[in-house]
This record gives sequence, structure tokens and C-alpha cells, in this order.
Amino acid sequence: AAAAGPAAAAGLWSEVNRCGQNGDFARALKSVNKILQINKDDVTALQCKVVCLIQNGNFKEALGVINTHTKLLTSDVIAFEKAYCEYRLNRIESALKTIQSASQQTDKLKELYGQVLYRLERYDDCLAAYRDLIRNSQDEYEEERKTNLSAVVAAQSTWEKVVPEDLGLREATYELCYNSACALIGQGKLNEAMKKLQKAEELCRQSLSEDSDVTEEDIEAELAIIHGQMAYIMQLQGRTEDALQLYNQIIKLKPTDVGLLAVIANNIITINKDQNVFDSKKKVKLTNAEGVEHKLSKKQLQAIEFNKALLAMYTNQADQCRKLSASLQSQSPEHLLPVLIQAAQLCREKQHAKAVGLLQDFADQHPANAAEIKLTMAQLKIAQGSVTKACMILRSIEELQHKPGMVSALVTMYSHEEDIDSAIEVFTQAIQWYQQYQARTNHGCCVFQPKSPVHLSLIREAANFKLKHGRKKEAISDLEELWKQNPKDVHTLAQLISAYSLVDPEKAKVLSKHLPSSDTMSLKVDVDALENSHGATYVRKKAGKLTGDNQQKEQGQGEVKKKKKKKKGKLPKNYDPKVAPDPERWLPMRERSYYRGRKKGKKKDQVGKGTQGSTTTGSSELDASRNASSPPTSPRPGSGAAVSATSNVIPPRHQKPAGAPATKKKQQQKKKKGAKGGW
Repeated sequence: AAAAGPAAAAGLWSEVNRCGQNGDFARALKSVNKILQINKDDVTALQCKVVCLIQNGNFKEALGVINTHTKLLTSDVIAFEKAYCEYRLNRIESALKTIQSASQQTDKLKELYGQVLYRLERYDDCLAAYRDLIRNSQDEYEEERKTNLSAVVAAQSTWEKVVPEDLGLREATYELCYNSACALIGQGKLNEAMKKLQKAEELCRQSLSEDSDVTEEDIEAELAIIHGQMAYIMQLQGRTEDALQLYNQIIKLKPTDVGLLAVIANNIITINKDQNVFDSKKKVKLTNAEGVEHKLSKKQLQAIEFNKALLAMYTNQADQCRKLSASLQSQSPEHLLPVLIQAAQLCREKQHAKAVGLLQDFADQHPANAAEIKLTMAQLKIAQGSVTKACMILRSIEELQHKPGMVSALVTMYSHEEDIDSAIEVFTQAIQWYQQYQARTNHGCCVFQPKSPVHLSLIREAANFKLKHGRKKEAISDLEELWKQNPKDVHTLAQLISAYSLVDPEKAKVLSKHLPSSDTMSLKVDVDALENSHGATYVRKKAGKLTGDNQQKEQGQGEVKKKKKKKKGKLPKNYDPKVAPDPERWLPMRERSYYRGRKKGKKKDQVGKGTQGSTTTGSSELDASRNASSPPTSPRPGSGAAVSATSNVIPPRHQKPAGAPATKKKQQQKKKKGAKGGW
């Protein structure tokens, strides 16, 4: 049995060796376990077991084997495998300690050390580590080391805003081109970065298309990170629609990189802002995927958390917003955004006083960030209508009091409140600051102009403001100061003379002698061209061509008025040029001399005006008043029926008074309307 043990172990070692060369580590692990059953303290077998577990992706189990056999597997024997397991299990600090505790720093440990430093965002140390590796190693992994080196430089440019140095790397691979583009983005050179990304895309397609096993889907999946960076550049350039379209195309590919998906989802949320919040709520789920925290940098994760808090505020989830912002503030107490988000949430809840108090507390606790916080407080005061209090807050920011933008804002606000004295005081304090700064720098023998351009600009603006508001005496001192600085400034001298003319006319006359003569001020100006220019308020009209007598008459005149062309009026269709037009054609028809009223039709004349059934036929023949030899009033016997049948004489009781014709006419009109509707 004792002899059979070594023989069996030898066969098992042969099996382990063969499986290792074939890459069948699962089968090799079985053989190693059999060897350990024969000899559980075999150090080589334990090392092989750890390697097999690592190759199979069982990092936790491999680390458990190492920790269980610490006496046999010392740091000198298995330091790299232990550090690598800790690195893959995202125990980065532990991996760093394991590497540093190793007695001998092998090339493998140095490579892993560079990766650990990169994950810890210690970019300066990482850069030095990779430079040392590239300098002291020559193998087939040189291209990978250069790629990692360029990635470190890109990270420095992006997150630490360090201007990258030229490493002299030949951008022969798409990875190097991509990292170079990221470094350019960090410097703000977006157009150059886009060209680098386009080159990286071409190189990626070329290198992957050479492999027959790679499909178009595989190529698109590999290009996803390049396209994502292109979309980010578009977003920075303001081409949000193009960026959004490209982002959505990448999401449709469903890449396996959770870090890439989280960044794209976050960028879409920033484009949506307070609009399309339902889409943003869907996209925010991609940022919560498992393992995202290990794929992104601290600043990326922080930006995602900020956007989550803002999204909660926009969706009226006040408690969630407060919870997220409080968590962010506990992680980064000196950061501005968490407290600003909390203040914004309070303002949405109409608690402006509480928001101002929160900002004031933060400014007291963190004086380094007090300026930005006080600017926000001033904005809240302005929104409440407390302009004077906003001015007091702004004037409390000592490091910004002398800035032209701050001076302009304060003067505008004080002018709005009609507090001219305070506005002039703001000018005075700013001018005094520059005078003191000039005195300090000149005393220290620093190169400084007698009056800086900003200083002179403030003095001029102060003088103009005082002149505008009737403070002539105060403006005179400023204008004299400006004139001393530049005695050749005619504009300042003219302003000074104008101010003195209202206060001291004699002084104005004395100063007017310093004005240059008209001969020296004459400029070679083409008056005609100036008057005919596009910006001139008066443009001289070009003279028209004159002939004959008109030319002689208009010879002495400087301008010729053009005659306006009269448009020909439209003539009626039945116009006859041979017939003279009607002189009364401008009068209404009723007012013309030949108007006879409306023509009455024959049927209208035949309408009976008496009793129903009577006619007007022969009424004139039977009218006794028109006949000289009228018959007797009594009818003859036998003729009564005939008379009643043909007569239109209305019996006395059917007759109407003198005003009857008007009423009769109205009745006839009503009958017409009724007849028209009936027919």
C-alpha cells in the first residue's frame, strides 16, 4: 500500500500536467484533489488547486484554501495568487497590502500592483509603476502595458484636470486611439477627440473583421464604448438630439458592460432634466445594476447619485430626495451639491426661510465654499423680492467685492431700489481695493501697470453713473483721474468740460483750450458714402437723369425728387371710351337728378287695392269727378250689378284716414315677404 501511493500520485500528476496544457482545469482540479487525499500537506498540490480554482473563476474558494493553509502557503509562495483573488473579489485595499507585504516583487506582482493603484485612483503612483514596467520588461505584453499607461494618462486628464504629457505612444490600436480621445475630452478639445474616436472605430472594425469567427453583432458590441464616448462629445457640444439617438441605439444592443450602461443611462437622465421623467425613472434602473460600483470611478458614481436625488425632487418624492442628499452629504461633507439639492427641495415646499438658514449654516461650517453658497442665498432673496438683503449678502463676499461682474450686479440692484448712494459706495470700495492692490504689488517690486485696465474701467463706469444721476461734482474727480492717466483721451476731456460747464463755467473754458483744433481732428471721411451707408439714419437719394429745360431748371438744386408712378385704375367691363362718363356717377343713385324710383312691375299694378275681388279696370271711365257730364248719382235700374262688378270705388266704411297710405305700404311689404316664403 505504501508503494502503491507514490505510483498512484505520479499518474495523477501526469494527468494534472496534461489537463493544464489542454486548458481543462476542471478535470485537473479533480486529479489534484485526489493527490491531496493521498498527502494533504503537499504544498505543490495546494498551489495547483488554487490555480485551478482561479482559472475556473472560483476566486472566493481559492482565497479560502489560501487562508486555511497559511502555514504551508506563505506569502513568499503564493502572494500573487492571494492578491489576485482579493483584486477580483473587489477587496482592493487588501490586495494592496498583500502585494506590499511580499518579500520579493516579481513582474507579475508589479503588473497587478499597477492595476490595484488604478482602481484606487492613485494615478501618479500608477503612472510611475507602468513606466517602470515598460522600461524593464520585454515580452509579448508590451502593447497591453502601453494601453494601460495611456488609460492612466486619460484618467488624470479627465478626473484630475492634469495636462497630459506626450508619451510618444504610436496609436496603432483602437484602444490607444480611444484613450487618447478620452485625454483630449478632459482638456476640452472636443473636435480633436471626435476625430480620434472615428479613427479608433475604423481600426476596431479592421482588426475584428480579420477574424472570421467574429460576427457583425460582436463588432457592434465592441464599438459600443466608442459610440458612447462619441455621443458624450455630441452632448457636450449641445447636439442633444444626436446624442440621445446614439445613446438609445447602444442600449438596444444590450451590452454586457454594466458600467457602460450605467453611464449612458445617467447621461440620458441629464438630457431629460425635468422633462420626460417617466423615461428617466426607467433609465435610472440601469444605474442600480449589480457590480456598477466596481466598474466606475468615484466621481462617476457620485454624479449618478446626484442625478438620482434631482430626479426624486422633480418627481415630487421629497422624502427620497432628502434621504439621498443627506447620504451624499455624509459621504462628502464639503461638497456643495447635496446642500444645494436640499435647499432646492425646501424651496419647492415654499420653505424659503428654512432653505436660507440651511445654506447659512453650511457657509459658516465651510468657509472655503461660502462664496458659492452666498450667491445662492442672494438668488433666493431676490426671488422673494428682498433685493436689499440680497445686496447685503453679496457685499459680504469679500473675495468677489472688487470683481467687475459683482460691481455691475450690485449697482444694477441698488439702482432698481433707487439707492444711488449705496451704488456709488460699491464703486468707491472697488476702486479703493484696486488702489490698495496696486500699492501692495508696487511695494513688493512686482510688475504692475500704473492703473490696470479693470481699474480704469471701474473709474469710467463710476463717472458715467454719477453723471447720469446728477452727481456732477463727484463725477469730476473721477474724470480728472482718468484724464491724468491719459491726457490724449479727448472723450474723457469732453466729459470733464461738460461736467464743469454745469458747476464751474470758468474752469470749463480753461479746459476747453486743451481740446485739439478742428484741423487736427479732421478725418478723411467720404461724406457721401457715409450718408448712403446702411447704418445712416438719413440717406441721400440719388438724383435722376434730367433732360432739356428741366435740366436747366434743376441745375442749381442738390436733389431731384422722383415722381411717384400712379397706378392705372380699373375700368368697368362695359366701358366705352367714345361715350362721355356720367358727371353724377359719384353720387348715390337716389341723389341723382334722373332717378325715378324703383320700377313697378305689371303684376304689381294689377294687385287690387280695394275689397277682395275688386279690379282697377275701367275705374277712370267710371270716375264721375273726371267726367264733365257726370250721370245722376243714383244708378239706373238694371245696371247696379254691372257697376258693382267693375267698379273700384271703396265704400265709406272701408276707407282709412289720411295717414293710411303709409300703413298700407307696410302691409303690402309684409304680404310680399309672406308670399315669397310661401312660394
